[in-house]
Amino acid sequence: MPIQLLPETPSQTAGPYVHIGLALQAAGNPPRPEEIWNRLARPEAPGEHILLIGHVYDGNGHLVRDSFLEVWQADAEGRYHEDYNLENAFNSFGRTATTFDAGEWTLHTVKPGVVNNAAGVPMAPHINVSLFARGINLHLHTRLYFDDEAEANGRCPVLSLIEQPQRRETLVARRCEVDGKTAYRFDMRIQGEGETVFFDF
Repeated sequence: MPIQLLPETPSQTAGPYVHIGLALQAAGNPPRPEEIWNRLARPEAPGEHILLIGHVYDGNGHLVRDSFLEVWQADAEGRYHEDYNLENAFNSFGRTATTFDAGEWTLHTVKPGVVNNAAGVPMAPHINVSLFARGINLHLHTRLYFDDEAEANGRCPVLSLIEQPQRRETLVARRCEVDGKTAYRFDMRIQGEGETVFFDF
């Protein structure tokens, strides 16, 4: 007898209560365990410790104060870790959310090393980012690169797929300093002028 599958239900957007559904703590409520996991690296993790900060903007240039981000990255040696535990010195996976006040997200991690693609070609150091926000049916995928890795960025097979140089710049985080610590700012624009490059997976 053939298997009968149920029809797919209509899709819905992630809003307007993204924080309540995905990040209770960001909405001012008691957090669920491991809901926000924005410290990928403990102090003893090897590598250059960095702070990542950024905003998310909608098509009108307004701050999206209730977005949710998941990241996946290699360690300083270019290795991905599959064992997620808050007691680990380093975890490849993390979660963060924009705040209602400043509308800013933060991540504490180490700068990732070089990883080869499936064909064995080195990719520039990068962090994979998934963005969940109101008005988006399916989360968006992008990458964060580093402005002080210009040579590696110029050779990266993924960045090279983007034909317009100005569009590549939407994936490059800018080095800065926050409270005397190395930081990188990465603002994402969901639509409109300067729209961030998002990838189909």
